[in-house]
Amino acid sequence: MHKNNIKILFALSFTVFINTFSFGQDIPKKGVSIDTAVKDTLIQDTEKITLDTPEISEKSQDSTVTDSIKPKELLENIVKYTATDYTRFNQKKQKLYLYNNAKIDYGDMNISAGSIIIDYNKNIVYAKGLTDTIEGYTQKPVFTQGSNVVEPDSIIFNTDSKKALIYNSVTEQGEGTVIASLTKKENDSVYFIKNAKYTTSQNIEDPDYYIRLLKAKIVPGKKIVTGAAGLYIYDVPTPVWLPFSFFPQSEKHTSGIIIPTFGEQNDRGYFLQNGGYYFAINDYVDLAVLGDYYTNGSYGTRLESTYSKRYRFRGNVAFRYENLITSERGFPDYSRNTIYNLRWSHSQDSKANPSSRFSASVNLGSSTYYRSSINQINSGSNYLTNTLSSSVSYSKTFQGEPQVNYSLTATHSQNTNTETINMTLPTFQGSVGRMYPFASKSGSKKGIIQNVNLQYNVRGENRIQTTDSLFFKKEMFDEARAGFQHTIPLSTNFKVFKHFSVSASTSFNEVWTFNTVKDTYDYSTRQTTTEDLKGFDSFRTYNFSTSIGTTVYGMFNFEKEGKDTKLKAIRHVMRPSISYNINPSFDKYYETAEVINADGLTSGELEALQSSLEYSRFDGSIFGSPNKNFSSSMGISIANNLEAKVKDSDSTATEPKKIKLLNSFNFSSAYNFAADSLQWSPVRVSGSTQLFQNQMSINFGATLDPYALDNNNAKINKFNIDNGGSLFRLTSANLTASWSLSNKNKGKKKSDSNDVGADNPDDVLPKNMDFANQQLNRNQEKDKGDENKEPSKFYNHKIPWSLRLAYAVNYANSRRQSEISSHSLMFSGDIDLTEKWSIGASSGYDLKNQGFTYTQFRFQRELESWNMNFTWIPFSDRASWNFFIGISSSILKDLKYEKRRQPDQQL
Repeated sequence: MHKNNIKILFALSFTVFINTFSFGQDIPKKGVSIDTAVKDTLIQDTEKITLDTPEISEKSQDSTVTDSIKPKELLENIVKYTATDYTRFNQKKQKLYLYNNAKIDYGDMNISAGSIIIDYNKNIVYAKGLTDTIEGYTQKPVFTQGSNVVEPDSIIFNTDSKKALIYNSVTEQGEGTVIASLTKKENDSVYFIKNAKYTTSQNIEDPDYYIRLLKAKIVPGKKIVTGAAGLYIYDVPTPVWLPFSFFPQSEKHTSGIIIPTFGEQNDRGYFLQNGGYYFAINDYVDLAVLGDYYTNGSYGTRLESTYSKRYRFRGNVAFRYENLITSERGFPDYSRNTIYNLRWSHSQDSKANPSSRFSASVNLGSSTYYRSSINQINSGSNYLTNTLSSSVSYSKTFQGEPQVNYSLTATHSQNTNTETINMTLPTFQGSVGRMYPFASKSGSKKGIIQNVNLQYNVRGENRIQTTDSLFFKKEMFDEARAGFQHTIPLSTNFKVFKHFSVSASTSFNEVWTFNTVKDTYDYSTRQTTTEDLKGFDSFRTYNFSTSIGTTVYGMFNFEKEGKDTKLKAIRHVMRPSISYNINPSFDKYYETAEVINADGLTSGELEALQSSLEYSRFDGSIFGSPNKNFSSSMGISIANNLEAKVKDSDSTATEPKKIKLLNSFNFSSAYNFAADSLQWSPVRVSGSTQLFQNQMSINFGATLDPYALDNNNAKINKFNIDNGGSLFRLTSANLTASWSLSNKNKGKKKSDSNDVGADNPDDVLPKNMDFANQQLNRNQEKDKGDENKEPSKFYNHKIPWSLRLAYAVNYANSRRQSEISSHSLMFSGDIDLTEKWSIGASSGYDLKNQGFTYTQFRFQRELESWNMNFTWIPFSDRASWNFFIGISSSILKDLKYEKRRQPDQQL
């Protein structure tokens, strides 16, 4: 073959692949014939172009032809071309014909098609498939380079103008797919398409929806800009048409407008919610500014930011503020309420720094925020939130012998019912690791002396207690309490009589405080005045404790010789222990209150009065006051658990299966040697177990008091059995149970189970109603779970379902009231009627007050590329419903419809 022909052949084939299809991967589509008029137009554009084409001898044969050549001065690889039926060059028309399994190879590039025609005179390359009356359109063009594969129906390419016509291409563009009957390549970065479809459906052959694009311009990796575009659902046109549209295609985060949702509320008028702007600041941090507006003047704003740096840290910050107006100014029900909420979550990667760590989990704001907020993102379980808590901490470790640690922590705890707030700003904790001063440098530690060890711990706090109305105001810091506590524990342990473990410890405690008090008693008004004093003061205490315990095993065998029984044995493990604690009296830190206006009292009367006004100046300190009363007490406890060995249902198992009958069953009490009455403490009983293959967890407890009550229901120093009663009085009892039932993972091992709610009691609570923001994550999680799932070809009657129950009851009888103080049942369940249709409900029933608690019904339907949700709260002051339908893909998530019915206006 002539050298110039090889150069032309290589240039044509290589340019077709590199320039024409760099914008995406094409997928084959049903073949159509090329429009002759369009083809002629493209050819006419190149008529002025001439090639100096040397004479080439004609080669024709009926069998497979293979030819190759490698000019050393121009080509790095061998050019090969083959065809099953024939390879023919028409010298008169200056055309090369490759027919049936035509193929051109050059290095890692390959072009194959049913027919390839190269027109050297017009600089045109034409690749198409073959049409067969039986098999239809076959051998469509395939262009391959490395791992990239492109498969259109047919292509016409002009090697001089670099323009191309591509017929029936299917191209992935970001999350969507463009199906175009005709695509024109203008240059390396601009493509024009005609009569195309844009969809995010996975079924390209028959998409459940698409946006019809009459004309469009594609800039690969950047954008798609269209003319008139209309929504079609299963090829049925809808009235939704736009004069133009824009689809961003950048693979990086880009800034843009966030479309709001609209609706109407009874007491605030029409509204727009959750609209704003998204700022893609850089690769590490972003910011979303969102807002709500109501026609009665109410408004709200949200700032949300997510930040991340690989192998270092990640987190997110959200601040929400709402100014809510009810009714109209001048009406008696007019009110104005300002609420806010701040959330911050930060986590450090374990690889960032092994010796130091910083973390944050913050949730603080108005106590009434979740109950008063009217934004849809706060509906659902957030409405039932009654506590807010926060923690920001930094810790560092210094390796060595001994090891030194310190940490700084700021904490916040807020009760949204009482609106009380407790904070520590900050808490400092430091410690020096355990040291064994008498242990040998080599070998294990043995004996009472070698096991002697001590530590040093220090804790400093600045504690603030305030209310919601004074939060972050000057008055909040006026009541702050600060101080340090130093502790040096000294302990040892050893064995006696081989089976008994003995431990003994003593602890020295020193408290520094910057807040003390002084009491003054006014005899004329009979009132005590407490004055807060600022200044440094300190006190020191110490104590001693020891304990002895052992473990007793009991085995009850049920196997009989010659008989195979289901129950093999029951094992009882009992751990009794006795402890002794002594706390000296530190009455030197106590004094009597100063008495004023006590004229007329004798010295004896004054002394008697002062003895009843004893107090400690450390009563106002952060770590409390030292112990005044001498204490010498003994504690008794018995811990039990029961296990059974049963025959395994698996015939291949060689050992019996262990089943826990009682995880724990504990008894504890104490005796105070120093008390002059009521020396025995109540017996506390607690236990837990799991039933039905660990699907049901039960916890129970009770308090048994050995002392009797008098006629006024006050405890007296007389045993109940000596007062004509039983050995103990049941003063309180409680029982909690949680049960998770599901047939979704039946037959699977527990380690493989992903049953929602199995170990999370919050799953019985209502769900969030903000479907617009949740639909994408929900579908992505579902896709991960269904990744390897193959649909069955047969009908399956099994309907997956799950049910989660939580039951709690409390009994009180401390003063013969004998009443159920609380009694409630909470439940939540979901049923998948079909693979794509599910219903669910969350509710509860107060058995004591005879009424249902916060109730929610949920309905969800997956419509291939769409999601439909309906949530209904049938009663309570939050009675409402919400309907949503929208596209799952994030790029078209604003293509949705949402309708809400807000709670009725309360008169």
